[in-house]
Amino acid sequence: MQFSEQWLRSWVDPSLSSEQLSYLLTMAGLEVEETAAAAPAFTGIVVAEVKEVVPHPNADRLRVTKVDAGTGELIQIVCGAPNVAVGLKVPCALPGAELPGDFKIKPTKMRGEVSNGMLCSGRELGVPDDVDGLLVLPHDAPVGSNIRDYLSLDDTLFTLKITPNRADCLSIRGIAREVAALTGAELKPVAIAPVKPAHDDSLPIRIDAPESCGRYLGRKIVGIDAAAKTPDWMKRRLERAGLRSISAVVDITNYILLEQGQPMHAFNADAIQGGIQVRMARPGEQLQCLNEKTVELDADFMVIADNERALAIAGVMGGQASSVDTQTRDIFLESAFFAPEAIAGRSRKLGFGSDSSYRYERGVDYQLQHAAMERATQLVLEICGGRPGPVKEAVGKLPAERGVRVRTERVNRVLGIRLSTEAIAAILRRLGLDFTALADGFAVNVPSFRFDIAIEEDLIEEVARVHGYDAIGAEVPRSGLRMLPLPEERRPREDLRLRVALRDYQEIVSYAFVDEAWERDLAGNADPVRLINPIAAQMSVMRSTLFGGLISTLSGNINRKQPRVRLFEIARVFLKQAESVEQPEKLAMLAWGSRQPEQWGSKTERVDFFDLKGDVEALLHPQRASFRKATHPALHPGRCAEVLIDGEVVGVFGELHPQWVQAYDLPNAPVLGELDFAALTRAARIAARPVSKFQAVRRDLALLVDEGIEVGAMLQTFADMSAPIVQQVALFDVYRGTGVEPGKKSLAFSVQLQDPAKTLTDEEIEEAVARLLNAAAERHGAQLRL
Repeated sequence: MQFSEQWLRSWVDPSLSSEQLSYLLTMAGLEVEETAAAAPAFTGIVVAEVKEVVPHPNADRLRVTKVDAGTGELIQIVCGAPNVAVGLKVPCALPGAELPGDFKIKPTKMRGEVSNGMLCSGRELGVPDDVDGLLVLPHDAPVGSNIRDYLSLDDTLFTLKITPNRADCLSIRGIAREVAALTGAELKPVAIAPVKPAHDDSLPIRIDAPESCGRYLGRKIVGIDAAAKTPDWMKRRLERAGLRSISAVVDITNYILLEQGQPMHAFNADAIQGGIQVRMARPGEQLQCLNEKTVELDADFMVIADNERALAIAGVMGGQASSVDTQTRDIFLESAFFAPEAIAGRSRKLGFGSDSSYRYERGVDYQLQHAAMERATQLVLEICGGRPGPVKEAVGKLPAERGVRVRTERVNRVLGIRLSTEAIAAILRRLGLDFTALADGFAVNVPSFRFDIAIEEDLIEEVARVHGYDAIGAEVPRSGLRMLPLPEERRPREDLRLRVALRDYQEIVSYAFVDEAWERDLAGNADPVRLINPIAAQMSVMRSTLFGGLISTLSGNINRKQPRVRLFEIARVFLKQAESVEQPEKLAMLAWGSRQPEQWGSKTERVDFFDLKGDVEALLHPQRASFRKATHPALHPGRCAEVLIDGEVVGVFGELHPQWVQAYDLPNAPVLGELDFAALTRAARIAARPVSKFQAVRRDLALLVDEGIEVGAMLQTFADMSAPIVQQVALFDVYRGTGVEPGKKSLAFSVQLQDPAKTLTDEEIEEAVARLLNAAAERHGAQLRL
């Protein structure tokens, strides 16, 4: 929102400099993006009247003029402007004047003729002007007056960054209301009086979309002069607000939009067949807009139509067929309230917008339409003449009046200061809010121009803004800290994160929105949780596994020549259930490249399944995990295992399937796994036991078993069937070859035995070992290898 400071000060004139006003608005939430001078600095330029023009005797394109600059005598100036003529009033730079760009004027000779100054164009003064040549001033411009004062060039242009919730400040009226509230200065709005109709001619109005159009006003004005010139004061204000002057009628509707905040449109009344209908567009209905683009509409668009065709896209842009030109004599002015949701998004669908749609999308005061109509009528009659008709009105569904309660104690608690009830009441009055005092606060009737006030916190924000954010002192927070209990059965999150990092893994954070192909490939998920409005085509579903983010990050690292990659992520996944979406937290790990960083003292070996298995066991410690062969859509079928704790599956890990190694263009397969984070946070209560004073005994068992027997199953059997004195059974060798028949393998286990109370006897040892051998033979067909 750009505007002229002088225009604003005609409404409210606080005793603040431009810099102070800029700071005040910014601190109140209306951020001033930029301030700029309306014109560059120059001095010594006055209004002059051209009295005489004769050809230059020595130059075809130059003229010798004599001008009256208010000095008491005519001044001779040589001028090359093509539009110089007797009787014109133009800017004149007298000797000693300084133009923009540090250009100083002094008497000189041009082709033998004395020139005691310079007649100036708008471009030379830094003033917008469409004329090729001198800047032509109105005929009533006072000769000799300072041009800066006459054109009000000592002005500042403010550009505000208005947030979407403050649509009430997209006008001079709204900003002036804010400045008056913030400073206490008197608000001096323009006087708007009803215009008495001069004829009874009107158009019938019907609203067929009452939910989208709450109010529609129309007035017919006949006999205007559409070719009338827009007054300089209006052109100046429009230009300094960033709008160019088009024609008197269009300029007036744009002026009302900037001054009052009410978008308006003027139709050529002769182009309207029958009456006005506010309705939804018919499928396939076309309209040539004022920007000369022809658009095809659908039922999502609201249009202003007559009995035969659409005349305008409601709230966005008028149509070319009903536009006003210099030949127009009768116009139909509209002033309407359209619901924000009926306009929002339509500009994006069309590929173009307007100042009107920008305001309607954010909300327009639904009580403003009558005042805007009368103000626009006044200006049309002043500038273009004509005779106004009566105002016709149709009403649809208007927003309901709202009341919001605010408590004094709540205001002070949220803001951290002490404001009295009287101070809060004074702020509410300055904001123009009507309220009723209550025992504990106020019941505020929200005005029609404040769409953003809906809850108590909105009013607290208003109190803070007017009181001043910089007036709220900064205090050191005071609070008590107490040690929270940490049950021994639960491990802290940061402890787990540190454990993974200490095993040489680096944490990543990836998007929860993923490519649907990832879900299909890596999770076997044909029905993932889909996003209604994805931010990108490759981020259309919610992940049910963390594997995709790890593999994508690995690929990026490989492309950047990283020889060794260790990654982990702790995040939620999203699993679709019958009537809900579960969001369990997972910890995923990936390892790729060499087992150890390259060095001279060890041979380079690639990381494998067992490296990750060791990492998983270390993370779960002191819980004892068991493993069993499994299948997973993302993992190699022969190199994949489930992780179990007390018989419950808590995760899976393995080598990436060769199919996906090829599909994702990896040089070789990484190993990766995913664990339930809740299972990782569980820990068994530590139980102390005395260290035995008696020496442990070790026995080694070499057992022949079928090739298909799993070691994990045998270890579980030993755990189930061990005598109390068996402390540990561990595999230390696997042998296939000479002495072992085909289809068999030899597994060597170490058995550690110890009794905390006494020295073991040979009979006790043999009995315990025999028990293990019998269990292995019964369950797995194991034979002792001799």
